[in-house]
Amino acid sequence: MAKILIKDGLLVDTEWKRHQDILVDGSKIVRIAPHIDENEIGEDVNIISADGLCVLPGLIDAHTHYHLVSRGTVTADSFPEGSRLASFGGVTTVVDFADDDKKSLLGSFDNRRKEMRGMAIDYALHQGVYAYRSDIKKELEEVKKKGIGTIKIFTTYKNVGYLVEKRDELKAIFKASKELGIMVSIHCEDDGMITRIEDGWKGTYLPKDHADMRPSEAEAEAIRYVSSIAEELDMPIYIVHLSSASGLEEVRRQRSRGVHLIVETTPHYLFLERSKLEGDDGPLYVMTPPLRTKDDNEALQEALLDGEIQVVATDHCSFTREQKLSSHDCRTIYPGIPGTEEMLPLLNTFAISSGRLSLSQIVNLTSTGPAKAFGLYPAKGTLAEGSDADIVLFNPDLSWTIGSDTIHSAAGYSAYEGMTVTGKVMMTILRGRIIMGDGIYLGLEGDGQYLKAER
Repeated sequence: MAKILIKDGLLVDTEWKRHQDILVDGSKIVRIAPHIDENEIGEDVNIISADGLCVLPGLIDAHTHYHLVSRGTVTADSFPEGSRLASFGGVTTVVDFADDDKKSLLGSFDNRRKEMRGMAIDYALHQGVYAYRSDIKKELEEVKKKGIGTIKIFTTYKNVGYLVEKRDELKAIFKASKELGIMVSIHCEDDGMITRIEDGWKGTYLPKDHADMRPSEAEAEAIRYVSSIAEELDMPIYIVHLSSASGLEEVRRQRSRGVHLIVETTPHYLFLERSKLEGDDGPLYVMTPPLRTKDDNEALQEALLDGEIQVVATDHCSFTREQKLSSHDCRTIYPGIPGTEEMLPLLNTFAISSGRLSLSQIVNLTSTGPAKAFGLYPAKGTLAEGSDADIVLFNPDLSWTIGSDTIHSAAGYSAYEGMTVTGKVMMTILRGRIIMGDGIYLGLEGDGQYLKAER
């Protein structure tokens, strides 16, 4: 593999911006300096001019659902397709999920690993835990040895078997995770509240009703509940896809009590609101938790600007337009939207409009922050000598319009369709190999590496 010399770019890491050159040898960054003379390197070197471009560490989408088998069907983006669309968004690593088959966490993990062999970018896994069993600590210990650093818990979906209903059993899972050094991440919606609303519901079941059937108060109540367990055990927890002002206020209350909460949100909760659920295309925008109001968007945006949110991920869970529109009943619409590819330009556009979010902060939210949270740092998440050569060349000033013809998800549509954004990925490098450049995909199916969490 030829060496790569990236010259004259503006390097952007979490804590600094510098005009410097980067030398890549094999899979690693080997030198960063104000000027590197190509004549000193030898003949076998690929020189890339980054003049006028920002050079970022590869992004990490810490919440994806590629090739998810759900409700008798499968999501639109396979692992090779997910890798492809990710590369166009500057994402070189994703953290996906292994569901709990309730027989063996190790078996669940091994099956998901086998399924993901077609990845062309690097990947780690969160392990779902959907039921307590007496030997749960042993099971957790087994998957930790395989590289699992985080488990996923639900406080809802009792009807499909995801909910650990008894508090003492949930606390036992938390306690075992803490003792093993495993992070607990939680989908926060209170199942009891949602069930009571559904049981008393007298209205329609259109997409627009989804937001009222699963209100923001259910998110806040679930955050309060899991925080009480974390407080008793004196352990940090990770809140996935925070969606509402009510949830945010509960995060603040719990933090004021000393509870350590790491918080993730997504672009759709930052930039889309519930009016999207109205009309014939409403099913395209159904996900869980539901879209909220403009006030919720603005509250989360302000929290992002104030540093109250540590990670932005996408919860990429794509179904085709045909799959989404096959039902207009919010109880049976396939939930989820694509989003990995759109994450960076959406955040960059917001940074420009707000005037209060730097590109360094975006790097922290989408690369360094998730790398540190999930045990992938410093191999991932930074531009540093000795780190993996996961590098993105980004034009922060190029405007373009998101649409089905400008993105690469097999869903065939974007939830951000028609939005004009500023900032576009021009080249993506994974471990020293160009996987996307000049709009051409060069990724190799199966070339992605599984990453073990280091804690």
